[in-house]
Amino acid sequence: MKLALFDLDHTLLPIDSDYSWGVYTTDIGWTDNDHFRRRNDEFYAHYQAGTLDIHDYVRFSTEATRLRGPQVAAQAHADFMATRVVPQITPQALDLIRCHQGDQVIIVTATNEFITRPIATALGVSELIALELERDTLGWITGEIKGTPSFREGKVTRVNHWLAERHLAWDDVEVTFYSDSINDLALLEKATHPVATNPDPRLRTLATERGWRILDLFS
Repeated sequence: MKLALFDLDHTLLPIDSDYSWGVYTTDIGWTDNDHFRRRNDEFYAHYQAGTLDIHDYVRFSTEATRLRGPQVAAQAHADFMATRVVPQITPQALDLIRCHQGDQVIIVTATNEFITRPIATALGVSELIALELERDTLGWITGEIKGTPSFREGKVTRVNHWLAERHLAWDDVEVTFYSDSINDLALLEKATHPVATNPDPRLRTLATERGWRILDLFS
């Protein structure tokens, strides 16, 4: 079986959907502008540096959504998709996905499922491995992470789970993985064909040293 795995933010999208959702919720008045943007920028800088505490970040980033409740949050996310995400879906990204027609395509992202499930659907990808959120007895998010977060080495763990559920092992699949981030090094090293896609400076340097394919999708 051939697997085509895609990171999402800055790989298939030229934006960070998690960060953009935070900006959007501030723009519609859910959070204090100065405080939220400062904290959001701090967490994003940690992500880029590879030092992010994913649990702290998820508590912070989901708080405004959790407090609004599922109906209001869903309405806001639909507007977010229409105004902030869909205009950023490029023909280049769609063509890259289409070139793997016949392969099993999976988006593997550290961004949570609430934000990314509609994005995967818009990209025409049904299989999504995203950060899963704990839910309360009414089925609404609590701000905590469920299971292993699909972040850094956790992406390998989550793909392992996906394979095991289908009675497959790594030796049974040929894996191409596209990512922009040094945070995804563990899964890039596990892939048969790692592709540094719109890579950050650290990943670009490493990919050049190792002779990995480098794809600048949005240039």
